[in-house]
Parts: sequence; C-alpha cells; structure tokens
Amino acid sequence: MSARTSREEGRGGGSCGQGTHGQGQGSRGQNSQSPGRALGGLGDQAGRDQGKMPIRNLQPPEDSGRSIGANGCGMSFPTATTSAMASNGTTQHTCPLPMKATSNGVFQGDNPLDFALPLAILQICLVVVVTRGLALLLRPLRQPRVIAEIIGGILLGPSALGRNKNYLQAIFPPKSITLLDTLANLGLLFFLFLVGIELDPKSLRRTGKKALSIAIAGVSLPFILGIGSSFVIRETIAKGVGGTSFLIFMGVALSITAFPVLARILAELKLLTTDVGQMAMSAAAVNDVAAWILLALAIALSGKNLSPLVSVWVFLCGCVFVICSILIVPPIFKWMARRCHEGEPVEEMYVCATLAAVLAAGLITDAIGIHAMFGAFVIGVLVPKEGPFAGALVEKVEDLVSGLFLPLYFVSSGLKTNVATIQGLQSCGVLVLVIFTACFGKIVGTVVVSALYRVPFREALALGFLMNSKGLVELIVLNIGKDRKVLNDQTFAIMVVMALFTTFITTPLVMAVYKPAKRASKADYKHRTIERKNPNTQLRILACLRSSRNIPSVINLVEASRGVEKREGLCVYALHLMELSERSSAILMAHKARKNRQPFWNMGQQSNSNHVVVAFEAFRRLSQVSVRPMTSISSLSDMHEDICTTAERKRAAFIILPFHKHQRLDGTLETTRIEFRYVNKRVLEHAPCSVGILLDRGLGGSIHVSASNVAYFITVLFFGGRDDREALAYGARMAEHPGIRLTVIRFSVETEGVGEIVRVDVDGNSTTKLGSTDEEYLSEFKETISEDSSIKYEEKIVRNAVEATAVVREFSRCSLFLVGRSPFTELALALNRNNSECPELGPVGSLLTSPDFSITASVLVVQQYYNAASPNLTLKIAEELGDGITGSS
Repeated sequence: MSARTSREEGRGGGSCGQGTHGQGQGSRGQNSQSPGRALGGLGDQAGRDQGKMPIRNLQPPEDSGRSIGANGCGMSFPTATTSAMASNGTTQHTCPLPMKATSNGVFQGDNPLDFALPLAILQICLVVVVTRGLALLLRPLRQPRVIAEIIGGILLGPSALGRNKNYLQAIFPPKSITLLDTLANLGLLFFLFLVGIELDPKSLRRTGKKALSIAIAGVSLPFILGIGSSFVIRETIAKGVGGTSFLIFMGVALSITAFPVLARILAELKLLTTDVGQMAMSAAAVNDVAAWILLALAIALSGKNLSPLVSVWVFLCGCVFVICSILIVPPIFKWMARRCHEGEPVEEMYVCATLAAVLAAGLITDAIGIHAMFGAFVIGVLVPKEGPFAGALVEKVEDLVSGLFLPLYFVSSGLKTNVATIQGLQSCGVLVLVIFTACFGKIVGTVVVSALYRVPFREALALGFLMNSKGLVELIVLNIGKDRKVLNDQTFAIMVVMALFTTFITTPLVMAVYKPAKRASKADYKHRTIERKNPNTQLRILACLRSSRNIPSVINLVEASRGVEKREGLCVYALHLMELSERSSAILMAHKARKNRQPFWNMGQQSNSNHVVVAFEAFRRLSQVSVRPMTSISSLSDMHEDICTTAERKRAAFIILPFHKHQRLDGTLETTRIEFRYVNKRVLEHAPCSVGILLDRGLGGSIHVSASNVAYFITVLFFGGRDDREALAYGARMAEHPGIRLTVIRFSVETEGVGEIVRVDVDGNSTTKLGSTDEEYLSEFKETISEDSSIKYEEKIVRNAVEATAVVREFSRCSLFLVGRSPFTELALALNRNNSECPELGPVGSLLTSPDFSITASVLVVQQYYNAASPNLTLKIAEELGDGITGSS
C-alpha cells in the first residue's frame, strides 16, 4: 500500500472514531493533512469527495451510537456499516453526512424527510396526535394523561410500529435521534423548571408528623426492597451490570411517587381536599424532594469514574451549586418580583433573563456531571411564589413545553423500550417480581405507618395505592440509567412496564376501596328557596363566576339583593369556576385547596392574582354583606357536582349561574363556550336549592355601583307556577333596597281568547292546585306592599301570545327582568314555541333572549327548588302541547 493510502488510513480513521479507534498517525508527507483534517472536521471537500474512507482494522466501538454521534459525524448512528474488501482485507466504514436543516422542496427533487426541520415537525405532529388521541380514549377510565403519553411512546417505538423497519427508517431514522433527544431534553429542562416553580419550600416545612412519617416509610421500604430485588435482577437478566449505581437506581425507581400524576388522580376522583388527599399530597411532596436527592446521588455514582473520588467531587460540586444558587438567585428574583405589579404585564426582559438563567444553570449542572434538569429545577424552586411574576413565567412557558416538547421525551423513551425483549419465563418472572416489590413496598409501608396514626384501614389502603403512582419522574430516572449503561434494554423495558402498570391500576383500585362518606342530610338545611314563611331569615346565595367579565353584574346584583331591612341579612359565597385542564398550573391551584371540606377551594387571601377573589374581597370590605370568595377547579364534565356540593354544604338557598352567552358591543349575543350551557343544565337538574341563570346585558354598567347610587327598575313577569313565585319572592327582597323600583306584571287570559290557547292538565289537577297557590301568594303579596310606593303591581289581561309579547315590550327599557323558568300556564308556553334553542331558560326566558326581541335589560331566569318535581317538566308540557298551541305571534 502506498504512503498516501497509509496517511489517509491513519488520519481518516482517527477522525471518524476519535477517542476510540484509529488514533494512529500515518507517515508524514506533503498531503497527509488534507484528507484526515477534512473528514475530522466534517469539511466540505471530504464530505463531498471522500464519503467512504478505507480504515485499516477498524472495529465498531461498543457505544458506537454515542461515540460516533458525538465525535465523528455530529449525530447519532447506532451501527457502523462495515464490509470486507477482498482486495486488501481492509474494512470499509460509512460515516453518514450531517442532515441539512431545510429542503428545497419536492418539486426540486428533495425528500423533506431527509432534512432535519421537516422531519422534526413530522415527529412532533405525530407524537401530539397519537398521545392526545390516546388521552381521549382513556378519559372515560379517568386515567391521567401521562398514561397516554407513555403508551404512545411505546407504540411509536420498536415495540409496535417500530417493528416495521421502513416506518422506523423513514420517521425515526438513526441520524435524527440526536436532534429528537435534544428537543426532548430541552422540553424536560423547562418542564422541571415549572415543577420547581410549583414546589413551595414553605409548605414542606409545614408538613405534619403524620404525612412526614408516611413519606419516610413510602421511600425507605421500597428503596430497601428495590436494592434487594436488584440482586436477583443482576443474577438473571442484567449480568455484569455495575454494582453500587445499579442498586441505587433500582431503589430510586421503586420508591418514587409522581407528585403531578398523583394530583391529577386526586383531582379526577374529587379527593384532593379530603383527609386522604391532603395526606397523599403532603407525603408526595416530601417523597419528590427525597427522590431528587437520591437521583443526584445515583447519577454521581454512575459515571465512568477513573477514581472513586470522582463521584464524591461530583456530589460536592452539586451541593456547592445549590448553596451558591440559594445565596445569589433569590435576591435577584425578589428584585424582579417587586417591579412586577398586579394587573400589569411582566416586562419581557425579566422573563428572558429568567429563562436564560434556567439554561445557564442546566449548563453548569451538566458540566458538573449531574443532569442539566437539576439546574433548571433548582432555579424554579427559588422563584418567589408571591405576586404575578411566577404566574407570568408559567403562562409563557407551560403550553409550549407541555404541549409540544415534553411528549417528545416520552417518544424518546419509547424508542428505547422494546417490550419484545421481555420474553421467556425468566424475564416474565422478573417483571412480576419488580411489580410486586414496587406495590408491596409502597402499600405496606404506607398502611403500617397510617395504622400507627389510627387512620381507618380503607383510607390507609387508598393512601397506599395513591402513593404507588408513577409518572414522568420515573421515566427520567430510567432514561438516565439507560443512557449511562446502568440499565440494559431488558431491564429498562421491565421498569417502564412496571411504571405504566402501577399508575394505571391506581384509579380503579382507589375507587374500589375508598368511597368518602356520603353527605349527611343536615337538619338545619331548611331554607332551600327564597320563598319562605319567614322572610326575615338569612338569605344565602352562591354566586358562580367564570371570568372577570361576570364580576360587575354579579356584584351589582348582590348589592341589590342585600335587603337592608332584613334582620339576619345576606350571606354570599362567590365561587370562581375554573376548568381543571391538563396544565400543571391548574393542578397546582387545586393542590392549594384548603381543608374546608369543599371541592377544590382556594381561600381569597392566598389568591392575590385571582381578580375575581380580589374584587369580592374589596366588595366585602365596602359593603355590609358577608362575602366569602372561593375558587372551584374541576373539569367541565363534573363542574356541576362541585357547584351542587358547595351549595349543599353551605346551605345556600339560591345559586346564580352566568348564561353561556355574553353580549357583544353591537347588542347581539355571542356564545362564550357551549360546554358551559351543559354545566348549567346539569345544575338545574341536580341542584339542592333554587337556581337562577343570569343573562348579563350590563347590569349597573362595568363597575360596582355603591349602595347610595343604586337606581334599578326591575320587572317581574308573573304567569303562574312555583318558579314565578320564586322570582317574585326574589324581586320583593330586592325591592327593600331604597334605590330599586319593582314592577310586577300579572298576566291573565281573557275568557274569549281561551279558544286560541289549548289547555293541558299535567298530572291530574296539579294546574288547578298551582293556580290556587298562586292566588294565595299574590293576595299576601298585595297586602304586604299596600303601603310600599317602590313596588307597583299590575294585571294584564291578554287574549293570546301576541298581546302578551306586546305587553312585555312595553317594559323593555327596565334594568332587569325576573322570570320563572317553568311557568305553568299555556299562555307562557305559547310565547316562544318556535325558539327552542335554550330550553334551560324556559319559554319566557327564551323570548327575552331571542335575537328577534331587542331589549337592553338583563334577564334572571329562576327555578325554584322542589324535591318531587321533574326538572324537565316544562319540556314534557311542551311535548304534550305539540302543535296544539295556537297562541301565534
């Protein structure tokens, strides 16, 4: 072989496998530097002209994917392509060229999947579609989204779709794995930053002895059992694996409790504010911190140490980093937080500086030898939790990270997971052993300690199941162990299946063993309606709000309802309804719920960023009304349960719900979210008291009207029935305010017009009974208001719905209409028979909100609580009437 060939072999081999093979130098000569340097630095000339370099006696390194990807070609390449050359016996190695970022397009002959950016976009879209689709499928089973993400990652990997090599080569080719892992770890970096923001160190210091003991038992016993099971695994499927680091990784993997996943499960099961939920969350927070410390220790011990002192240096440097961060970072963050004022946007410079600090901390911890995510987590913990600064950071980072980048981490794990490696009796036995050990350690340790504190057995068992849930932190531990060669493919797959199984069974097992005590029917819950024998008793109102748009009208309505002459006054519970989304920040808010036995409440003094709570706190201080602001966080599918539960526990007599439409500037109604309509309908069906749906058209304007400036004209449209009586009772209560003028319109049908309106007697003579009750109530009402000049009572005799509609139009310039939802007269049912868009408003309410009926007044549709009445009685009446109602318009 010539000297030139020898020079090419020497330097060329060194460039493609630097630090592993081929570091020998060829003979010195004039041209020896060109081929070797060009290939070593990935130069253009070598990349174009010398894609294949003959290398003498080159063998693929043991970790060829990592070594070649990092040093030779700038990307991951799991296997080296080799072939024997018959002429000289040398081995040929193909080093893949780096991917260009963007393509020139298919019309110029480029395949977009051969370029980094289009391929990354396809991977992200595929991951999002698969994981979100699985989440929808698993939602009826009330499983957390992490289950769908883990399963989605496994399905996209070699365990399922990856068995098709063409698919794997096209969508997840080896040369793209480095970019995929980089994006996934970047998402993980910022997600751990968000987790740190959600972790409040002050709450850890307030952890009670019971929760602390449960946490210690829930960590120590599984950790010990994990170390014990690791000896069995080392003798069976993981022979030759490193010693101490493997033991610690197995112990940490079995002792972890996933804090965010646990919060999601508790929220779904409505257990977050129960004793079990509070203990589980407190213990899981302590468990989380202990797991991070143990994981840092495991990482420090898992490096390819040249000396045992290296692990000590890594751990000590990590401690120094934490101490320096505690001393340096908080003062800077507090200075930023002081300059961020409530209600004003946070300056972009502060957000960018914080995110840059997260990346810098990740760089430092990665340089130390512990994962970059630790630096991000520490910075997140040190962010001040008070004020709008932390909320602004979460809002700007959360959706992008959790929605797009974090799912890539699950796919990255799924690509490393091959369930097919779990085969044979030995592997299946190890899988059963690991699952049994994980469950036994967590459940038994928790139950035993709970029994020592005299926790009921069912609660203790449920607590054990809850503490056994795994999640993202488990995958982080396993992936780090896999990357550092502590866990082999088979052990990694077994541990992923264990994490998936233990989390999947948590929800059904907790539902099976633990059912909170049913609400006892309180004997003192007497007043479920506004209409009552003694109107001087206290009126309790549960006012629900969905956004700051509802604040002024509800406050003005409450101001008008306080009845200044009532001896026991008015008590208002202002409940801010928030959707429990998949966002971790929503789970954080749910975790802050207080132990007042309510579903996902958050007391006002802890919610300075909540404008709804702040507004009602201010109203309480300025008025004579007892107001308790709260926040309810639940999914839309069961939000009505929280509303009804809150009303029953607070013995409310009246629930005020905002209509699902709001008024635009041009006066038309626009749907806010159609899901809120179904929430209102469910509340009407299940409410333990009377309910009112408020269509706001600017009652009192956009600001709170003080008591001395209240000037409202309220109209009650009375057709007959219990709902109309309830509306009239509420109107009479409001009329006690000196700034309110009340007009009551009683509609009657002229005898000659009966032929135009078909009479339907529902349930026998119920209509006759209701009619006599109405007459008695109106007689008492007229006697009461005989000397009250602020109340005006009129009777209107009409022949059909057309005349009734004309009468209603005469009062269209009032401030508020009060109407019953289900008036038991044929005249009312005939008013709006052609408009059934919103049956929850009833016929009169639908008329007042229809686009053809132009008014500027707000509308409150009232349904009185009646235990034996069907909530859909109006619909049944309408069905029986059918086309027989001829009171045409």
